[in-house]
Amino acid sequence: MRKRVTLHDLADQLGLTIQTVSKALRGLPGMSEQTRSEVFRLARELGYMTKDQKQTLQLDHISPYPVVQRRFVLVQNKQSLNFNRLLLQGLHERFMEFGHTVQPLLIPPQLKPPQFEAWAEDQGLLYAEGIFIAPRMSHDLLEQKLLELPLPRILLNFPPPESSVDSVIWDVYEAVYQAVRRLVRLGHERIMYVGDTKDQRGFVIRWQAFCEAMGKAGLPVDPQAHITRRDGTQRWLGELEQVYRTHLPTAVICGIDEEAAPVYHTLRRIGAAIPQQCSFVALLNEQSDTLPLCSRPHLLIRETGYRAADRMLWRIANPHLPYEHVRLQGTFLVGSTLQKVPGKGGG
Repeated sequence: MRKRVTLHDLADQLGLTIQTVSKALRGLPGMSEQTRSEVFRLARELGYMTKDQKQTLQLDHISPYPVVQRRFVLVQNKQSLNFNRLLLQGLHERFMEFGHTVQPLLIPPQLKPPQFEAWAEDQGLLYAEGIFIAPRMSHDLLEQKLLELPLPRILLNFPPPESSVDSVIWDVYEAVYQAVRRLVRLGHERIMYVGDTKDQRGFVIRWQAFCEAMGKAGLPVDPQAHITRRDGTQRWLGELEQVYRTHLPTAVICGIDEEAAPVYHTLRRIGAAIPQQCSFVALLNEQSDTLPLCSRPHLLIRETGYRAADRMLWRIANPHLPYEHVRLQGTFLVGSTLQKVPGKGGG
C-alpha cells in the first residue's frame, strides 16, 4: 500500500512552510500563482488529498487510496490522434493519483463492424476495467459496438440519441457561440464559417451553434457564403477563395483544428490581410507553430481527460445511478488575429 503523503512532505520538498502549502491547497490568497501551481502539481504527483477532496471521494464511494491497480483503455483511431495526446495527458494525470493506468488502443482503419468482436478479443479489450471512447470514430456502427460492451464506458464525445453511457466532452457549442459573439461585439456582420458540418456529431453541433448565434445577433446565414462541404480533396480551398472574393467577409471562423492552417494561409495567399481586412478565429486544440497567436475559444481537452477519469471511477463505484453528460466550458483567448471593424463594435 502506498505511503500516505502529508503536508510536511509537500512543504519539505518545495521548501515552503506548512502554512503556505495549506493556504495554496485551500485557494487562499497570499502567494504567487506560480507557487500555488507548484504546490498543486506536486500534490497531484504524490497523491496528496485535502480533507474536502477525501470527503468528496468517500461520498461517491471511491477509495482515496485504492489497493488494486486498475487498467483502463482509451479506444481511438487515426482521425482522433491529433487531440488524443491531450486526452491521454489528462487521463494519466488523474489516474496517476490512484495508481491506475490507461492504455491507448488504436482501431485499425480497415476494421469493419462484423470483425469487431474478433478484434476486441484479440486485444483483450474485455479484460480492461473500463474503456474511454474517443471522438471521430470512423464508422457509427463501430462506435455502437463499443457502446454495447459489457463494462464501464465513458464516451469522450457528444452522446448519440438513446445511448446508455456517461459522456464528457469539451463544449464546442459554447466555443462557437463565444467566437460569434466576440466578433459581433467588434462590429463584424459578414462572418464566414469554414468547416465540415456533416461528418461528425461535433461538426454538426458547431454549425448549429454558428447558425443560432448568428440568428441571435440578427445576422442572416446564407449557406452559399460559407464552406461546409468536403469532397476528400483540396478543391475546397479553391472554393474558399471564390466564396471569399464573392462575399468579402470581415471575419472567418474555422471550426476544425486541422483545417485552420490551410484556411489561414489560403486567405493570406489571396491577399486578405489578417486581421486588418479579415479577422480570423479558429477552434484549435492548442496553439500551432504554423499560425500566429490565434484568437480562439479555449478547448479544454486535457481537462476533459482528467474529468473523464473521475467520471469512470464514479461509474464503477455507482453502477446503478443515472447516466450523466458533462460539458467543459472554456474561456475565449484573444490573440493577434482579431480586429474591430472601423466605426463599429465595442471591444
